Amino acid sequence: MKRIPLCAVGLLATSAVTTMAQDDTQRPNILFILADDLGYADLSCYGNEFIHTPVIDQLAATGARFTHCYAGSAVSSPSRCTLMTGKHTGHSTIRDNFVKAGGIEGKKGQQTIRRMHLLETDTTIAHVLREAGYRTCLVNKWHLDGFNPEATPLNRGFDEFYGWLISTAHSNDPYYYPYYRFHGRELINITANERGAHAVHNTDLSTDDAIQFIRRNQDNPFFLYLAYDAPHEPYNIDDTHWYAHTPWEANTQRYASLITHMDQAIGRVLAELDKLGLRDNTLIIFASDNGAARQAPRETLRCVGDLRGMKAQLYEGGLRVPFIVNMASLIAPQTIDNRIWFPDVMPTLAYIADAEQHLPAELDGMNIAPLFYNSNEEMDTDSRLFYWEFPGKQRAAIRGEWKAVSVKRDTPLELYHITADPNETTNLATLYPALIAEMDSLMRIAHRQSPNFPE
Repeated sequence: MKRIPLCAVGLLATSAVTTMAQDDTQRPNILFILADDLGYADLSCYGNEFIHTPVIDQLAATGARFTHCYAGSAVSSPSRCTLMTGKHTGHSTIRDNFVKAGGIEGKKGQQTIRRMHLLETDTTIAHVLREAGYRTCLVNKWHLDGFNPEATPLNRGFDEFYGWLISTAHSNDPYYYPYYRFHGRELINITANERGAHAVHNTDLSTDDAIQFIRRNQDNPFFLYLAYDAPHEPYNIDDTHWYAHTPWEANTQRYASLITHMDQAIGRVLAELDKLGLRDNTLIIFASDNGAARQAPRETLRCVGDLRGMKAQLYEGGLRVPFIVNMASLIAPQTIDNRIWFPDVMPTLAYIADAEQHLPAELDGMNIAPLFYNSNEEMDTDSRLFYWEFPGKQRAAIRGEWKAVSVKRDTPLELYHITADPNETTNLATLYPALIAEMDSLMRIAHRQSPNFPE
């Protein structure tokens, strides 16, 4: 794959010019926005006919909209681990939200569970970009600390952190209208929300924190990972005026309102970039961590479209997510059908930030920047192996036109011609036993044993 100089992409690869100078005023800022449990078809720009998302739609209309992006997993922690480390769940540190061995024991409500955390030996995107001179910040949801208070974003490559942690359960209590919130290592009170008041929504708190970070760092390159809670359940938002006229039940109105509210909040962040003159030099990426949840109004709002499955399943509805890349000065409007996934994010951002020398030796992704920078050359992203697992419970792999998947323990692999049958309607396993055996072999190679996820 040919490396494209960043100046050349500004001319849409129509002329050969020298590589962009590496001083801090030229390197692009990076804003990565992640929604939580947003379905593949929850956005208007991905076909939704009910939910209003004009800001995100405009990002898609003026940038690159990927139609076949796969999350790192079908639930939050392993998906975010893959995003941050560039390693798929066959050998990443976190492969499921919970573990039966390893990790640290803690409570989820009244239930005693175990969670795994990101290790000191894990290299994150934040590590890579910070080594290259970027100021790094995570706003809101980390979900990679498990029950380890020494595995915060500040311990894993981020210079700044504003949000909540699993290891401090009350730091996001109540959900969406928190009274507690981390500012760095200090747990502060959101006094407007004391005594259960619903004065300031967490989406607005996160947006305020993001804007303040941008203002403080407008004169140096920054990486801002803005990880909203919306629209994760419980669907808690008081203002549902956008959908008050609908016949939907209250929960459906709240779900849609969480998404539209987030869309407006993103608009505030973009307006700040415009105000500070940073928009043309800021790469903006929007995605979701996995598909829509079981509790989502999937039938009423068509959250996953015609895709099969949902969050926590390795069918397409649990794994396929929106992925939009926008940089007004460099990226032409386009729809891209190449298959990509979360492990591609780390090498891509490292390339854009001229930080490839800081990448770890072992990664499962590839630099996909030539796709959205309008390279004239073809990129084959589809023939490689894409692999996911929930250890001992589910596994899935895609290579070329085929997908093998099993979503229940000890059940035979199903086989789908994923190109012709993206909704996984016709299991062809009995017709292609040799292909099933080949896919099974590839999946076994992709899987490595872990003491935290025993066989």
